[in-house]
Amino acid sequence: MSQPHHHRPAPLPEAAPPPVPAGPTSLVERRRETPIGPAFARGLWRIAAADVSSGNQVLLLHDGPATFDAMCQAIADARETIVLEAYIFRSDEVGRRIGDALIAAAARGVSVRLLTDWIGMRGIKSSFLASLRKAGIEHRVFSRPGFRAWLGLIPRDHRKLLVIDSAFGITGGVGIGNEWIGKTKRHRGHWRDTAVRIEGPAALDMQQAFDTMWERAHKRERRGSHRLTRRAARGAHLDPATAAPALVGIVEGEPLRLRVARALQMQAISAERSIWIATAYFAPSWSEVEALMGAARDGVDVRILVPSRNDHRWVTFITRRYYRRLLTNGVRIWEWKGTMMHAKTSVVDGRWVRVGSTDFNPLGVAINFELDAVIEDPALGAQAETMFLDDLERSIEITMRSRKVARAHPR
Repeated sequence: MSQPHHHRPAPLPEAAPPPVPAGPTSLVERRRETPIGPAFARGLWRIAAADVSSGNQVLLLHDGPATFDAMCQAIADARETIVLEAYIFRSDEVGRRIGDALIAAAARGVSVRLLTDWIGMRGIKSSFLASLRKAGIEHRVFSRPGFRAWLGLIPRDHRKLLVIDSAFGITGGVGIGNEWIGKTKRHRGHWRDTAVRIEGPAALDMQQAFDTMWERAHKRERRGSHRLTRRAARGAHLDPATAAPALVGIVEGEPLRLRVARALQMQAISAERSIWIATAYFAPSWSEVEALMGAARDGVDVRILVPSRNDHRWVTFITRRYYRRLLTNGVRIWEWKGTMMHAKTSVVDGRWVRVGSTDFNPLGVAINFELDAVIEDPALGAQAETMFLDDLERSIEITMRSRKVARAHPR
């Protein structure tokens, strides 16, 4: 019996090698061109309970004079409502300028509410406050001393916020005082600071943030389980690649919530190119230090700008105790050569910008009430980077050979 004839299958043609994609070949370059998706908006909600909105117009304000001009113009344009929340509020030249603008607005029939902090307004003249109240301005003081936890001395309302008609607002590190225009006996030259003007949907979030603190100052804050966040996120789906710029999240720092610290750690994880931070009172936790050092060791350009002369001198001593560890791990440090550098800003990869009231120290991150605007917008990021580099031109870089490092770490 004959055996069946088996036909061998013809060999498959050799597969052509996959085409080499044009453009960047390194992993970092490919990551930079990968669509970001809604990670920014989703991350802010998950770590900071901050809603993100799109379609905002954002303007950086450099130093006190520009900020006060913007505030007075905004108050003059108000039609219905003005809310002002200020940690530092004085009855000096700047305070009277802002006060006069508020009085004029109240005379036009605008509803004006003013919230100040008991410690931040120490030394203010009672006659000045009386003139505000006489004009019809509602004024509340946050946390006067009393027989309660910590005698009411902490936490403080350290926020700086102005909102007009729930349509646009200004926030940052600038207080209402002559320090920011250079007219004090104690300081020569004006304080270096940054604020931001936001017009668009984020202004409503700023208004709601003020309303919450307004109720806290009147001791009407809800307690217990009612304080838990139960609602769904708003704006967590927003994609920077398709949403109208700028994307803005308003982060409300509250005692023990560590929201801005977690935001820093999130940015340290996602940063590919740079993390540049300006902070007035730098005494971070070790987790924040490790996040910055880890990013620097991974090739990220990490820079920190702090004042060389602080209005609280003991803070300078504490800040310099961090220098050796940071410098050894690749973090670069500058000290501002002029009068007090009071800004609280950061810019990451030239697209994520933070401007607000939070310093990286236990009071700012974990104890006080703070407010920061976190913005995703490459155009604004480029402006923030330019501003930061201009500040470095007026600063001195600290190296391991600096005597300031040696003095902070005596052998």
